[in-house]
Amino acid sequence: MTGTAAPTTGPSTRTAPAPASALRLAMLHARYQFLETVRVPIAVIGNMLFPALAMFFFVVPQEAVASDPVAATAAVGQLGMFAVMSTCLFTYGAGVAEDRQQPFDPFLRTLPAGAGPRMAGRVANGAAFALLGLLPLVLIGWLFTDASVTPGRLVAGVLVIAAVALPFLLLGMAVGYSLSAKAALPVVQVLLFPLAFAGGLFMPPEMFPGWLDALSQALPSRAGRDLLVSALTGSQAPTTALPVLVGWGVLFGALAVWAYRRDEGRRFR
Repeated sequence: MTGTAAPTTGPSTRTAPAPASALRLAMLHARYQFLETVRVPIAVIGNMLFPALAMFFFVVPQEAVASDPVAATAAVGQLGMFAVMSTCLFTYGAGVAEDRQQPFDPFLRTLPAGAGPRMAGRVANGAAFALLGLLPLVLIGWLFTDASVTPGRLVAGVLVIAAVALPFLLLGMAVGYSLSAKAALPVVQVLLFPLAFAGGLFMPPEMFPGWLDALSQALPSRAGRDLLVSALTGSQAPTTALPVLVGWGVLFGALAVWAYRRDEGRRFR
């Protein structure tokens, strides 16, 4: 008697869910991940606190910067870029690596819905925490400096910061799917702070020596910073900023896809 092969539950038999079902699944994943994060309050507080403290201690006391609307607005933009970059690297880098070590993760990755709804939920969760990280920073800039922005520039700034976050989201995913949780956390820290310092997020690039300024303009953090400050203040961004950011985004996207497929091939083949 010939037996019938049991259906597999691996990635090869997945079918895409209907759009409405996919949206509901994405919202469920976002809610689950949000609640999982807020149960560790220090993770939320740290995300909101560091950029705000940097603004309060390094920008507000400098009268020449705090009393200049353009310089103060640029400072808010720079630290806002740092807040979003930090959220992306930690949420999608260390966070993904931690999730991969949970017993529930292999089960989720074999479900017929596939990776799409879960990824969408993770992006929504990261966007929520990025917004939380920006709120105290914007509040301090509004209360203690002369930073100002028109409604049109504010909308442009929000759109730009969402776009410039994408390369760092992809970089975080590449780290998260490549490394264990113990390795991902220090790697994220090693990536974050040099990129922030060299990208002009803590110190205006105008204060850089020539060699550092030239090096900085090739970094995604500097490109994102220049585009965001341009959107908020109306200053002219270097013509190289957008191509640099797109180039790094393509590279990080390729690394993220490679890391995900490599991890899936190792664990589910």
